[in-house]
Amino acid sequence: MKAMIIRESGEPGVFQAADIETPQFASGQVLVRVAATSVNPVDWKIRKLNPPLAPILPAVLHGDVAGVVEAVGAGVHDFAVGDEVYGCAGGVKGTGGALAEFMACDAEFLAPKPTNLSFVEAAALPLVCLTAWEGLVDGANIGWGQTVLVHAGAGGVGHVAVQIAIARGAKVFATVSSPEKAAVVAGLGAIPINYKENDVEDYVRNHTGGMGFDIVYDTVGGDNIPKSWAAAKLRGTVISCQTNSTQDLTPLHLKGLQHIGVLMLIPLLHGIGGARHGQIMREITALAESGQLRPILDGDPFALEDVAAAHARLESGRAVGKIVVQVSG
Repeated sequence: MKAMIIRESGEPGVFQAADIETPQFASGQVLVRVAATSVNPVDWKIRKLNPPLAPILPAVLHGDVAGVVEAVGAGVHDFAVGDEVYGCAGGVKGTGGALAEFMACDAEFLAPKPTNLSFVEAAALPLVCLTAWEGLVDGANIGWGQTVLVHAGAGGVGHVAVQIAIARGAKVFATVSSPEKAAVVAGLGAIPINYKENDVEDYVRNHTGGMGFDIVYDTVGGDNIPKSWAAAKLRGTVISCQTNSTQDLTPLHLKGLQHIGVLMLIPLLHGIGGARHGQIMREITALAESGQLRPILDGDPFALEDVAAAHARLESGRAVGKIVVQVSG
């Protein structure tokens, strides 16, 4: 089969076109004919840094997949040949990736693709939706009437976190860095806050009367984590999907905050909880088909052979929404 592989870690140019063997599928797995995949920060970090969670080189990268079931292994009852599916099902150590014509993966990670979304649109959703859902729903048990602040609301995780929170009945605010991104989050139903023009004290005072937000979802990390603690109410909840920094926990302690760290790759890395991811993706399908959730795409999809340019685009920090690579069709 046709694939884009890496034989060594490094800059985007390490991607190489290759003809490799179609992967074998085992009991409990399906073989998916890949239509599209999307680029997530973890993908370029695996390519560039070769962290411990990376697959053994040479490797096919990318976890997000949307496509059609080509074959079904023993013990799989939820899917049949010809079904349109999507999910985040590989791209890390011990798994295959989606930058190829076919991907073998555990069926439990997949769900039926939303009928009202194209393969390109569907491929943009899995990792970011799972990350948002695990924080907001499984972690914080978000509910009706709560106030939620999403940092980087026009980003990959941010723009779906906004929509999931609104669908659950919350009043949502989102930080942005430009009028363009403010228009994006406003179009999703959130109240934009330009963090370059308003510091934390300003928007906490203006939007919560100084009390703080019930839930803060920090998709930025680093120096933004203390700002998230400052924005949360007493005994509120802060969620982080980027925690690669060292922080003094005193402010968190003094406010009695709950801080939830999200790493949605745990089921793939440890072999536990994959069925829960399939369940979440079915919830995402229902939200998409009811018109409550849609992906924002950063321009047209890249061709498979142009995946290096797709990675460079995401690393540039200029993308709004998700970058997708169209593999076939």
